[in-house]
Amino acid sequence: MDVFEAVRTVLAVRAYDSRKIDAAIVKRIVEAAHLSASSMNKQPWRFIVVQDEATLRQLGTLATTGPYIADAPLAIVVAIERTVFAISDASRAIQSMALTAWEEGVGSNWVGFAGGNGFDEVAKVLDIPDDLDVLAIIPFGYPAASVGRGKKQRKPIGDVVKRERFTQPFE
Repeated sequence: MDVFEAVRTVLAVRAYDSRKIDAAIVKRIVEAAHLSASSMNKQPWRFIVVQDEATLRQLGTLATTGPYIADAPLAIVVAIERTVFAISDASRAIQSMALTAWEEGVGSNWVGFAGGNGFDEVAKVLDIPDDLDVLAIIPFGYPAASVGRGKKQRKPIGDVVKRERFTQPFE
């Protein structure tokens, strides 16, 4: 799948079937994050790969916006340094992981956002140092149902894209 096709068709997946994700695919997903660009190459992120079923259930309970983590065969917890570009840089890494997984037929969804969402408890469970913040938890798994690749509801492009000035249509 080429990159644009992945972007065009990727959808949020919140229900996963029981299949495990092959170790080579997990490694590829993590490598996509690791290779992502970051401001000044600071790489202000840490990624915790979670595959233990009991820990996944615990994360699903703690992350108030993502109880479906409990049913995923894999979750990657993204922790960041407290720097100016950390959220932006880690967001790029998360998108790289999601698109890489999608190419392999594995769905995902961003759960939570730094601050709140039960993430202080997540940090304790995973022994994340106090000088890092949990930005997100990304569960991964094969979709439990067909997700209609590419069928997205989006505003018309002219409503959200302008040319040169905000008042000028893109078209």
